[in-house]
Amino acid sequence: MLFKFVAALLPLVRAAAAYANPGACSGDCGVHDPAVIRRTSDGKFYRFSTNNFISIASATNIAGPWTYLGQALPGGSKISGFSGVDLWAPDIIYNNGLYYLYYSVSSFGSQKSAIGVATSPTMDPGSWTDQGATGVASSNGAAYNAIDSNIIKAGNDFYMSFGSFWGDIYQVKMESSLLKKTGSSSQIAWTSFGNGAMEGAFIYYRQGYYYLFTSWGNCCQLVPRPAAGTEYHMRVCRSTTATGGYKDKNGVDCKQSGGTMVLESHGYVYAPGHGGVIDVPGVGSVLYYHYVNNNQGTNQAATYFGWNVIGWSGGWPSV
Repeated sequence: MLFKFVAALLPLVRAAAAYANPGACSGDCGVHDPAVIRRTSDGKFYRFSTNNFISIASATNIAGPWTYLGQALPGGSKISGFSGVDLWAPDIIYNNGLYYLYYSVSSFGSQKSAIGVATSPTMDPGSWTDQGATGVASSNGAAYNAIDSNIIKAGNDFYMSFGSFWGDIYQVKMESSLLKKTGSSSQIAWTSFGNGAMEGAFIYYRQGYYYLFTSWGNCCQLVPRPAAGTEYHMRVCRSTTATGGYKDKNGVDCKQSGGTMVLESHGYVYAPGHGGVIDVPGVGSVLYYHYVNNNQGTNQAATYFGWNVIGWSGGWPSV
């Protein structure tokens, strides 16, 4: 009987141990929608996050200690119609001596949204110049919601992926200045899960493949807890081109609900999502994200900075 009992528990133990716990984090670890980059001049990590007109923190190590530095755009965005509106979902990229910080302006559940960009030579507070609208915007009835931007360089071109619910993830080419879109956008990912609950796209290039990470499920309305399995989690598809053809590990098209699970709730980690990937010297490729810490109690929704080293067995990411 004991053997049968232990044998019955083994699948549960394996499931619980399927994901590593987040790496250590010290200092300022409370964060939502993180975007992380290393500064070219000194290798220091900079982390940008939603709210407070884009919060900036820095550290000499991915594990911290993270130090809060201030706000990127304390005056808010100059995009027409969004005066005083807080800024969401930052994305950060470096090109030709400048850092480009993309941000979203909207209100929860609304399609009246736009994506803007600011530039800085250093990323420090006080150094940012708001360049305003990128031309990526949406209103009621649009095919997509213009939030959650991510920029990927493919060859000599740059592309912005964006979207949340409605038609999910779209992509558009950027002008060489990286300040404005050019041409029309096209859909690259969609899911029927949770009435189209997909957002937070992030594309990472590795060894001939572009990996499209997305977050599915409920990101924020977590008190009271939604039905199990409908909370935030991260999935991935990949393609040999940045602009489309993304499929999951089973060959299912990412525009037809394809998506291989990368990270979901486990142990004290609840609703992990909306992150990205960064290459860390001496460590490897790192998946970073935010999550709710169940050790802080189940009746709360404060989110924390999480990160894990990625394994690439068979060419697919796992943590």
